[in-house]
Amino acid sequence: MNQRKTVIALGFFDGIHIGHGALFEKTLERALELEAEPAVLTFDNHPDNFVKHERVELISSATDRVYIIRRFYGIQNVFFLHFNNATMRMHWRDFIERIIDAYGAVHFVVGHDFCFGYKGEGTAEVLRHYCLEHDLSCDIIPPVTRDGIVVSSTYIRSLLLDGEVEQANAFLGHPYLITDNIRTGFHIGRTIEAPTINMMLGENVLVPKHGVYATKVRISGDKRIAVTNVGTRPTFNGDRVTVETNILDFDGDLYGRHACVEFYSFIRPECRFDSPEKLQEQIRRDAVRARKLLSE
Repeated sequence: MNQRKTVIALGFFDGIHIGHGALFEKTLERALELEAEPAVLTFDNHPDNFVKHERVELISSATDRVYIIRRFYGIQNVFFLHFNNATMRMHWRDFIERIIDAYGAVHFVVGHDFCFGYKGEGTAEVLRHYCLEHDLSCDIIPPVTRDGIVVSSTYIRSLLLDGEVEQANAFLGHPYLITDNIRTGFHIGRTIEAPTINMMLGENVLVPKHGVYATKVRISGDKRIAVTNVGTRPTFNGDRVTVETNILDFDGDLYGRHACVEFYSFIRPECRFDSPEKLQEQIRRDAVRARKLLSE
């Protein structure tokens, strides 16, 4: 028998917004009461890819979800289940008992609309009754609203696609962010005196509105103001989406280092310039704008 004792928050948790935060806060509270480890159990890919045969663009990659849960909520145990056709067809009771056996779960925390098991027959209320029958316990978290709007990953996706990053951050409860190891790019930035660090969005991860953002970059605990371009670099005839960040007042080799880019404000749409020199002038203006926005 598993000797581990955990309180587990169950869900996919795309983006990790303030609604998910309510689950995590309750998980921490119950773990303290029950002298158990707080934990989050999620899936490596979105269930709707199988259940509804829909490609879901994610706010956050699996790696970023782990980063956010650990950094902003302090829950170190983040477990992943592989979601495939076998998982989709699993009976809800088998699903729950597998978690209990594998992780020593004694308490579950779920959202009001959480469904699991074959055809979604496992609901939050089904889980509650199962827990009552098996000497376990369960919390069901009601919808969380902000400004009269129910907080949801779907709504936050729409905000990011429109470049409404300040509003998205308010619903996320933290800055929209991307983490990655810094990659070798095209070295174009150095030719116009604006060297950038280059990152890639994960597979099936949503691309926010193309354009320039006021951002902050966190590397090994050091945090600096930056300007980030999301797009295809039309001035240089680019053809694939990149995330290129110019860290202000910094010059150094960061290749291979792990970075977190936090988005705070949308400055302007991406556009094509007639020459690299005109782009360079605009980059200087973007830097001034970013400093002003982030100082406010």
